[in-house]
Amino acid sequence: MSDDEERTIDQLNEEADIAADYLEELLDIMDYEGDIDLGVRNGRPVVQIVADDDTDIKHLIGHDGEVVNALQQLTRLAVQQKTGERSRLILDVDGYLTRKRKHIREEVLDAIDDVRESGESVSLDPMNSFERKIVHDIVREEGLKSRSHGAEPKRFVTIYLRSTAADDADDADDFDDEGDEIRGEGEDRE
Repeated sequence: MSDDEERTIDQLNEEADIAADYLEELLDIMDYEGDIDLGVRNGRPVVQIVADDDTDIKHLIGHDGEVVNALQQLTRLAVQQKTGERSRLILDVDGYLTRKRKHIREEVLDAIDDVRESGESVSLDPMNSFERKIVHDIVREEGLKSRSHGAEPKRFVTIYLRSTAADDADDADDFDDEGDEIRGEGEDRE
């Protein structure tokens, strides 16, 4: 199955189950207490590690999400090893992603206000692909345009008014972080 093909809900649930088994073993090895919640959101399996005593679990987040990002990659590899297919699983630890989304949303809305007031584009600090996708989605919701520029790990997003010359520029580099074309307001995008 290619990455472009939609997975069934059963396949997504299977990925989440495999991930949960992997993470439960890891938590046991580390002697961390935690519950694992499973789900599917936006066509992706989602696994959340939650704990009453968050002292240990916070170690799984790390500085600026470095540990949870690495753990997500390892979990995706464990799923891929079992299924033979690349996984787009999302892993959250102790609500980190929810807090991160809220922080990014506030930052992006401030940048959008600056773009609207000045008419000039605004470039944000470098972000990972998860964060850039959040930015693109918010910008689209607000009726503006965004583009990702640069190379990892310094890839960043620039926000533009829809009526700027950037709309008329060659759209060859208007791609999101998974190679899909970034579309403007009202158009579908992954």
